[in-house]
Amino acid sequence: MRTLIQLEKREDLTHIIKFTLFSISAGIIQIISFTILNEVVKLIYWPAYLIALTLSVLWNFTLNRKFTFKSAANIPKAMFKVACYYLVFTPLSTWWGDSLEAIGWNEYLILGMTMIINFVTEFIFTKFYVYKNNINTAVRKL
Repeated sequence: MRTLIQLEKREDLTHIIKFTLFSISAGIIQIISFTILNEVVKLIYWPAYLIALTLSVLWNFTLNRKFTFKSAANIPKAMFKVACYYLVFTPLSTWWGDSLEAIGWNEYLILGMTMIINFVTEFIFTKFYVYKNNINTAVRKL
């Protein structure tokens, strides 16, 4: 018989796996859009990064709300909380990315490192703040 702690650990692992897979798909969107904006449109680093980040955030938020955390939380309220995270993360990551690119770092190395930092911090923020008391509230009852 499984204990409540074992079930919670299993659910936590499921959240990590799903969040990771959806983040990978969002990362693909971010890399493709950044590459198009950087290589084809020839935008400088920071606007290319901001546009690509916005596209990936919208994708990731939508999938994780519905499939990872299965939350029926108020969508505008949840989006506002995520926006608060990005009000801090976006200027910082844009600043450090632009600064590192200005001293000769490869823009794709910067993007990759920034995406990893974003992935880890956003998971923690989303699970323990955005959906803290609203996980599995959209689960269908039979």
